[in-house]
Amino acid sequence: MGTHRTAVVTGASSGIGAATAKALAAQGFRVVCAARRSDRLTSLAEEIRAAGGACEVVTCDVTSDSDVGELARISGDKVDVLVNNAGGAQGLEPVSGADLDAWQTMFDVNVLGVVRVTKALLPALVSAGDGIIVNVGSVAGRTAYEGGAGYTAAKHGLAVLTETLRLELFDQPVRVTEIAPGMVRTDEFSLTRFKGDRARADAVYDGVAEPLVAEDIADAITWMVTRPAHVNVDLLVIKPRAQAASHKVHRVVAS
Repeated sequence: MGTHRTAVVTGASSGIGAATAKALAAQGFRVVCAARRSDRLTSLAEEIRAAGGACEVVTCDVTSDSDVGELARISGDKVDVLVNNAGGAQGLEPVSGADLDAWQTMFDVNVLGVVRVTKALLPALVSAGDGIIVNVGSVAGRTAYEGGAGYTAAKHGLAVLTETLRLELFDQPVRVTEIAPGMVRTDEFSLTRFKGDRARADAVYDGVAEPLVAEDIADAITWMVTRPAHVNVDLLVIKPRAQAASHKVHRVVAS
């Protein structure tokens, strides 16, 4: 295991995080998978190891200093790749009806969680000599839409955080990148946003023949982190062909 380069993936228990962990393991990385749900991490690790990959798991809430400290300890003195994927959206209320607890959670995870993990692992990324940080943002970090202010504000914050970190680390051997996906159909993103309302969650994708899936984003992240060390992909915006913009999606209505 010691011969592997190390990749750390947060939010690895499902969706984009799990797909990314599997993709990086297939590329020969020792993957450290971090998430809150231990049972799902265990299943993921078993799958990766069965395929011949190297994987360790850490039960980690990115809003917890102690959890992130343990993640840094297990990750080791050298980390080649950090994928800050833990995030999520809650609700679609207008600003006038904002659920401030939900806004706080979104900011804590999407912004402060990224800061906390990055701060903890930065010395190991520098020590690697060619480390790379991939922040998983969203097209919501580049635009706005009604009812989405809490999430778009958090993802805009992540985008500016990424840009600032790149400026601050310009003389260090660490690349700082962001991937900003559009419509990605995963098991849980919309279900979480709508607090378990399956009908509302499924309606997000109604009539969209081919939304992106988690493996599409994992493939793109893998491409980003395997570019030569002098190549920095500042921002990769990735959407399904059907999505021209956040508010403009081609939907086929059944007759």
